Amino acid sequence: MAVHLLASAEQRVAQLVAAGRSDDEVAAELGLDGAAVSAHLSAVFRKLGARSRAELGARLAAAAAEEEG
Repeated sequence: MAVHLLASAEQRVAQLVAAGRSDDEVAAELGLDGAAVSAHLSAVFRKLGARSRAELGARLAAAAAEEEG
């Protein structure tokens, strides 16, 4: 899984989005503006090959399971 390719800010955004938070909630929690969240999220989708928030969550869950197993 390509999760290791994500920058730390991208990982934080990805984890929050996968947990169901909106872009506005992610921005508020991380102290970013909406444009930064959108840019990080676009990079995450591109790097992981995800096409939706649901798919992103599934890919992160699979990566976490691989690390545990």
